[in-house]
Formats: sequence, structure tokens, C-alpha cells
Amino acid sequence: MGVRLMVVDDHRLLAEALASALKLRGHRVLAAAAPAAGAAELVISRAPEVCLIGTATPAEPGTFDPVIRIKRERPQVAVVVLGPVPSPRGIAAAFAAGASGYVRHDERIEGVERALMKARAGEAAVAPALLQGAFSELLNPVAQPDDEGQRLLQMLTPREVEVLVRVADGEDTRLIAAGMGIAPSTARTHVQRVLMKLGVGSRLEAAALAARTGLLDRAGPVATSSSSSTSPDSPDPDS
Repeated sequence: MGVRLMVVDDHRLLAEALASALKLRGHRVLAAAAPAAGAAELVISRAPEVCLIGTATPAEPGTFDPVIRIKRERPQVAVVVLGPVPSPRGIAAAFAAGASGYVRHDERIEGVERALMKARAGEAAVAPALLQGAFSELLNPVAQPDDEGQRLLQMLTPREVEVLVRVADGEDTRLIAAGMGIAPSTARTHVQRVLMKLGVGSRLEAAALAARTGLLDRAGPVATSSSSSTSPDSPDPDS
């Protein structure tokens, strides 16, 4: 039997994609809403069985205030958090707020579905590997936590960063080529390089990963600089 759920995320593209994928698997998705700031009101008014709520900053204070309110006013609703690779503090904050589960943003749809089913059944929905990694970090803290967004950004050339920003904005190959003043075949090659370097299989996954790790926020100045340094009529240096 499908789960009656809501999907709430700041990134509408991701929210709608998740909602569509879960509908195809037989679940009743009540709403796919953005931004997450309005999550509590929506969930309280619609009262789903499970709420899947996305966050890019699980360790920041106040991130899980909507979860606290949902559990206070609708304690029967199970909340599953969808977020980046969390720090121990992030996992602890999610569960302390009343969440029933935590799922990585790069999890396959089957994994998301399993977490939703477990949460509805009243079980803790978190991958053992996540807990193992969190406990390991607690026992052996590093001086500087890994910044996944910065690490991914350093893997890309300025031109590839611009391509990623355009992909995240929903541009297709034709628009990317026109906007950057390059041939469609070159634009297609850049997109494939970005997907390969990020280790993802689709443009949607690339956009979601970039958004979740904060890569897009850091990419703004780089992408702008890249765009201004190459005129539409100039040859593409990476072609």
C-alpha cells in the first residue's frame, strides 16, 4: 500500500522530480512545495502520513524548527529529512527535532522509498553506514570538516562551472551553447564532462548535488567571471 506523503524542498526542480518518481511507484503525493520555510504550515494543514523535507544545511541552528513544530502539532506525522552527507551534529539535530529518518540527497529512489516505509511503520529510517560514519567522526574528530561543495568545485574548470550553473537553471544543450557562444556539440561535451567529474548519471542529479552541497552558491562569482571573459564570437578554449 502506498504512502500518503508530502515532499517539501527549497529547490522546486528536485521536489517535483521526487514527487513524480514516488507517484510512479504508487505513492500518493499530496504536495511538492518550495520553499521549505513554509513546510510546517503545509504539513500541519494536510496531515500526511510521512513528510519528506529537504535541507542543504543540516548542522545550522534553526534548520529543523519546522520539524519541531510539525511533531508538536501533528505528532502522528513521520518526518524524513533529505540532505547532504551530514556531520554528527546534523544527524543528532534532525533526530532531536523529532525526525524519524535521514536520507542522503544522492540516495537512489528505492532507498528513499524504503526510508518512507520504515518511517510510516514507526521505525528509525537511517542507513547504518551514515550512523557508522557519524559515530566514527565523533570518536575521531578531524580538525577541519570536509567541505564537499568546495571539493567538487575544485574538480571543475571555470567553463564547466558555468555549464553546471546553466544546467541547474534548467537550460538545455541548445540554450547552453547559445548563452556561452559555443557549438552545441561542445556544450554537450562540457555537460558530459561535468556529469563524469561529479559522478552522477543525469543533469537532474548534477543539479541536485550542486544545490545540496552549496556548490551553486560558491559558483556564482566563478561562473560570472567565466562568462565575461569570453565573448559570444570568440573561439571556445575548451573545444
